[in-house]
Amino acid sequence: MTGRILFCIMLAGYLALAVPFSSSLVNRPVLVKLGTLPEPEVLRIISGDQRFLVAQSAVVKVLFYYGTLVEKFQRKVRITPEYYNMYRTLITASKLDPWNADVYYFTQAAFTWELNKINEVNGLLDYGMRYRTWDYQLPFFAGFNSAYFLKDYKKAASYFEKAAQLRGDPLLANLSSRYFYESGQNRLALSFIDYMAKHTTDSKVVAVYEVRKKALLGVMTLEEAALGYQRRFGKKPERISDLVSSGVISSIPVDPYGGQFYLDGAGKVRSTSKFSFPVPEAQRKKQ
Repeated sequence: MTGRILFCIMLAGYLALAVPFSSSLVNRPVLVKLGTLPEPEVLRIISGDQRFLVAQSAVVKVLFYYGTLVEKFQRKVRITPEYYNMYRTLITASKLDPWNADVYYFTQAAFTWELNKINEVNGLLDYGMRYRTWDYQLPFFAGFNSAYFLKDYKKAASYFEKAAQLRGDPLLANLSSRYFYESGQNRLALSFIDYMAKHTTDSKVVAVYEVRKKALLGVMTLEEAALGYQRRFGKKPERISDLVSSGVISSIPVDPYGGQFYLDGAGKVRSTSKFSFPVPEAQRKKQ
């Protein structure tokens, strides 16, 4: 009796998977077909301990489908990708196996540049960060999306801060401090740089942090001076040199990256170096 019940459950599970999938393949008009999957809650029950295998199978199917489209595109065969179905399949895979890295990496690659679904991608990356707590790439992707696509520098800084702490990479730390600067959070950027420097034993990396810290302190000095100028004269300074000629400060701080500080149209302190070391001309040509 128990065997028959078990057989019926397995048969029902198979039909729940096979029927919608087969029906979708038959009815869809396009040459390359992705098919659909049942809801993740249903799949989780049906697949039981095999849910990780089912999740990976779904991801591989999306990758294969997309790869086939790329091959056809190279042969000038144009087929509109089933982006929504791809995204839905990847979401289902993430619910079955939230530790599956391919879900997040492929979503980042395919759904940002191609579809501009930045909020949806970052939502999935946020979900992945709850499980892949060691993976610095997820907050790195989310930080890039926030800065480049959404122009949300405050949020970008927060993501890069998380990525830098996971990776311990000075480049990520500098990116984080740069976006803190763009979002007007220089003191937070300074605290973050100090934290990273204190938790680093490599003297070369510490030197990188010191340069960034010096640049931030220069910016903060000029910003405070600009506010002082405005309080004294009732207007914003037009040029950085106004701060010295008016006697608000005695000299302009040195940009450690080799640039010159200036005020942009909105009155924000910037530098011609863009707070990065110049790339030699020969190296730039190679790039």
